[in-house]
Amino acid sequence: MISYKDLGLVNSRELFAKAVKGGYAIPAFNFNNMEQMQAIITAAANTKSPVILQVSKGARNYANQTLLRYMAQGAVEFAKELGVDVPVVLHLDHGDSFELCKSCIEYGFSSVMIDGSHLPYEENVALTRKVVEYAHQYDVTVEGELGVLAGVEDEVSAETHTYTRPEEVEDFVKKTGVDSLAISIGTSHGAFKFKPGQKPQIRLDILHEIEQRIPGFPIVLHGSSSVPQDIVKEINQYGGKLVDSIGIPEEQLREASKSAVCKINIDSDGRLAMTAAVRKVLVEKPAEFDPRKYLGPARDKLTELYTHKIINVLGSNNQI
Repeated sequence: MISYKDLGLVNSRELFAKAVKGGYAIPAFNFNNMEQMQAIITAAANTKSPVILQVSKGARNYANQTLLRYMAQGAVEFAKELGVDVPVVLHLDHGDSFELCKSCIEYGFSSVMIDGSHLPYEENVALTRKVVEYAHQYDVTVEGELGVLAGVEDEVSAETHTYTRPEEVEDFVKKTGVDSLAISIGTSHGAFKFKPGQKPQIRLDILHEIEQRIPGFPIVLHGSSSVPQDIVKEINQYGGKLVDSIGIPEEQLREASKSAVCKINIDSDGRLAMTAAVRKVLVEKPAEFDPRKYLGPARDKLTELYTHKIINVLGSNNQI
């Protein structure tokens, strides 16, 4: 058993409480490798923002759970080298079983998500409560989910979305003891969220009703990439074939972050930014074979994107 406290990490409880009061959201960025971690921490340090390093089940399988843990520990020291003591949460994104959540807690994660949203309501409650009871023994915070997001990202997929029912949230929070709740109000996983001509719209009315029912309780939005059209254009310019790629308008996310939404997950936008930079280098310099020469620019573009998100979308800058 490894305690996240020994790794220099923090859980999300205090960060979320401050975010709810301050009208901003903590950035939750997924990472699978060193360049992504460097970009996330550099952006957080430069903007003086707390940050959540997210690891999916797929990332854990890809990069190895031990290496990811040491990268998260190194992230804390890396931020200090940059001159900022950044609060870093290591979070399991979309945990799909008690066993996976338990394993992550034992490997030093400071926060876990148990996603039972695909289950019947009472089964979701029972599974979430089981994870909470175990996690809280080690002061690890737990995120649950009500409602289903459409789309595909990593190992999470659903053909259609189901909005969170506000009348269920009070009962769910009370019965499970979760520390935060992911809801479905119109966001969607992946880069292909909406088709051209559609007007993506977050159901802020559902969000506000949930706020009224559980005032001050930390709310989470998944599937919140905006799919920047300039980046999509750059990918296609250098040989990509991303068509009909449209995401959530950033102004809607900023509005949500001013309310009870205190954690916003962004993954696909980061993947797009890195892909655009890598494609550009390899097309313009086809003889290049040094990974540093294309992963370095990818890291820089990702840092630029996340800096923009922190300042202009989440509003978490200067909160350290």
